Amino acid sequence: MPVKCSLGIDKSQAFPADLPIPGSGPELFYASRITHHASRITHHASRFTFHVSRITFHVSRFTFHVSRFTFHASERIIMEHTYGPVWVIGEQVNCQVVTVSLQLVGRARTLADELNTSVEVVLLGNHMTDEHVQPLFAAGADRIYMGNDPALELYQPELFTEMIVKLAGDRRPEIMLIGSTFMGRELAPLVAARLDTGLTAHCIDLVLDKDKILEQIIPAYGGLISIVCPEKRPQMATVSKGVFPKPDPDETRTGEIVMLDVPTGMTQRINTLEIIREEPEGVSLESAPIVVAGGAGAGDIEGWQKIEELAKILNAGLGSTRPAVDEGWIELETMIGQSGKMVSPELYIGVGLSGELQHMVGIVGAQVMVAVNNDSKAPVFEQVDYGIVDDCREFVPVLIEKIREHQEKQLTC
Repeated sequence: MPVKCSLGIDKSQAFPADLPIPGSGPELFYASRITHHASRITHHASRFTFHVSRITFHVSRFTFHVSRFTFHASERIIMEHTYGPVWVIGEQVNCQVVTVSLQLVGRARTLADELNTSVEVVLLGNHMTDEHVQPLFAAGADRIYMGNDPALELYQPELFTEMIVKLAGDRRPEIMLIGSTFMGRELAPLVAARLDTGLTAHCIDLVLDKDKILEQIIPAYGGLISIVCPEKRPQMATVSKGVFPKPDPDETRTGEIVMLDVPTGMTQRINTLEIIREEPEGVSLESAPIVVAGGAGAGDIEGWQKIEELAKILNAGLGSTRPAVDEGWIELETMIGQSGKMVSPELYIGVGLSGELQHMVGIVGAQVMVAVNNDSKAPVFEQVDYGIVDDCREFVPVLIEKIREHQEKQLTC
């Protein structure tokens, strides 16, 4: 029988035939042990190499994490300092800055302070001086870009758009606010389209969310919704006069005035030749201490004329809702609400209107509110101090008569 070594090798096959076959003495045992230990040493060496490679791997991972940390740290620093300025596209009439522009500068100041950035105003016109723009600085502006040229004396939609778009490309504003005026309602979408950004019209509030994105709040679907523009810049919004208060002026504030060049040789498809401003009849809605507003409940033109008579006898501003304008009973300029005017009267009287949110958001800070409607479940009764459930076509003539009787008694006393 062949003799087996401790490694399980057949001696008759493991060695050549012409060599003497070693015996089963200790030399084979020690030789096999040496071979075995050498194998273990090699194994441990490879394990050591493996552990070294793992250490190297962990070091590289550590380096990777350090580099990621460095990247995120640098990214955070960049994000905290990349907010562009908050812009207001100002408007002037005969070199006098209009009220809504001052109101927007006040709101822009609040937003800019939260973003740790500046407030800049673009104002285009002619014959303007430092004295004319000082109210903008007093309201909170840091810098004014002034276009002062005969070509800018009248609002020119294409020329104004070209100048604003070019400047916005250079200055990269974060937010752009425009008054919801006749000029602003046309200019805002022209600029937004050229800048390939979003625009929200007739906002009733502007706030920043936790990510410093502008929330543009409008009435819709029977409540309020917030519109955001998270990717494109600038974030654009139009706001009506009276939505925000006029800031208390700080006459000690000053700022920088940057003069703008007017493009030459520009072909305009539309040219404004003349602007004719109509003087409002009766009491101005925005400044009237008493406002009478009428709606579809007037029924017809005769019923509407009674509402007009009520406003006249009270020396009140006459307002309206969309249905009354659509019926042709009164002009669009009298409409109160989201897409109309904002009023802040001491006394508001709503006649024959339901009290939809689009109208009621236009009544800011009225001290006393009264409504007349023949529907006891009309939403308006949830928003007023005094409600009268009656047909306004029957109630208003009686009210007019009683007011006249009272006024006559006052005259005879």
